[in-house]
Amino acid sequence: MNMQQREEKQLETTIQAILNRVNDLKTAIQALINKLETEYETINWPTFLDNYAILSGHLTGLSKILQVELAASLKSRIVLPLQLSCERDEALARLTEGRVPACTHDLVPDLLRTKPEPQAEQRLQQFNHKASTLSYDTAQKQVAQFTKVVSHVWEIISKGREDWDGDSMRSAGMQPTHSISDTHALVTAVGTGKGLRPGIPSIVPQGVAQEWDHREAQPLNLVRLLHLYQRHLLLSKPTSKPPTKFIHINVNV
Repeated sequence: MNMQQREEKQLETTIQAILNRVNDLKTAIQALINKLETEYETINWPTFLDNYAILSGHLTGLSKILQVELAASLKSRIVLPLQLSCERDEALARLTEGRVPACTHDLVPDLLRTKPEPQAEQRLQQFNHKASTLSYDTAQKQVAQFTKVVSHVWEIISKGREDWDGDSMRSAGMQPTHSISDTHALVTAVGTGKGLRPGIPSIVPQGVAQEWDHREAQPLNLVRLLHLYQRHLLLSKPTSKPPTKFIHINVNV
């Protein structure tokens, strides 16, 4: 396979991928239009945004296909109409699903246009010229003013949202189910033992009780207590299976 055949094969593959993506995009657009026409009374914003996200995904995929190196050969291809006629072209109508029945002199400039319309191009040049003549200080002032306006709008929206959430909770009769102070106290007690008063164990071996007396002023540590109890059992070296013992600890919070 020579170089020309390889390029033609790549071009065919790229065009087929573009057509598949365009067909998926067309199907998604048709589904969205159908929902708007038939379910306009029941459709909600989440459903509409989900369908719109599908359109955005197809457009992103199409852009990625056009940006890869395999699609670079499309930039050097020129599409020219072989024949202009006002008569209906059945093949063209079937290919475009009836949207373009004929290749006329009026449609070709719009369908095969690679540059903006003259009016739009003129306005774009005016905007570019105005942007190029704008000084740095003026641009910074405009950006700062725009940022200030956006921040003010954001504060208004945030305050409105907080008020709306509060009104919704009050209208529903919902009471707060948590307390920040109690949460902080619980975390402090678990982490440092603050507020916990260790009780006297009812059934504790002598060695464990002695060490417990020395650590009476320290925070309660159940892991340390169990470790001391296990060490006491190992040091006793029983000749038979030791009876099952339980440790009962009173913790008063």
